Amino acid sequence: MHDSPETIRMLRARIADVERARARDAPLLVPTGHAVIDAAIGGGIMRARLHEIFAETIDDSGSAAGFAAMLCVQLARPGATIFWLREQAAEARGGCLHAPGLAELGIDPGRVILGVMDDALGLLRVAGEVVRCPDIDVAVIELWKNPRVLDLTASRRLAVAAQGSGVTALMLRADAEPGPSAAQTRWSVASAIAAPLEASAPGYPTFELNLLRQRGGSADRSWQVEWNRDQGVFREAAFPRAVVPLSVGGPLATGGERSTG
Repeated sequence: MHDSPETIRMLRARIADVERARARDAPLLVPTGHAVIDAAIGGGIMRARLHEIFAETIDDSGSAAGFAAMLCVQLARPGATIFWLREQAAEARGGCLHAPGLAELGIDPGRVILGVMDDALGLLRVAGEVVRCPDIDVAVIELWKNPRVLDLTASRRLAVAAQGSGVTALMLRADAEPGPSAAQTRWSVASAIAAPLEASAPGYPTFELNLLRQRGGSADRSWQVEWNRDQGVFREAAFPRAVVPLSVGGPLATGGERSTG
């Protein structure tokens, strides 16, 4: 075989095809475990897509991060690498990611590669490279507020990269308003009181989930769910509870500012 430019181009294309096929070995749809939610979104969370997760209020940012981490548990194959990319603002406002908190939710902290960028532009540039890599299963991209660089074009770039590589991109937003996006689904997360277990032990992590948008499907649905770490599934909360705000940091954060101003 001659090492002509055309031959090299064909080999590179073949390698890319093999990598994409390997990335798609896992099922495209991943059930959440909550039958009603799964039915509403066509069978489960779709891999190789961009999904948005918004904190309902700034005080719900810890719960939104928890929800993103739980989706990582479900979407990542055993032993696969998870990238968590954040702005410096996330470290300052929400605190550092807390390894024991990740472990409590079912993620081996050793599988998580954390990247902290100075600003939104740098974060999106790195995220674009990460999401193109087929050896990664899930990438969390954490942004605060509404940076101008996060427009529809930037969202489309991430969505196209995810679909091409097989990486699932979770865009985590706090203190932000939804805007034009190419995401497959958009969720809003609020904290809720957990039903206590026997002997007044702490209950399962509980959330109010709102499906704000999904491509090609209906939305504007809400559910109160709890997370079962042992089974790695969401399920209907034990009984209805009033939604209450939790601390900004939540179980995944340590340190950082706690003010909401």
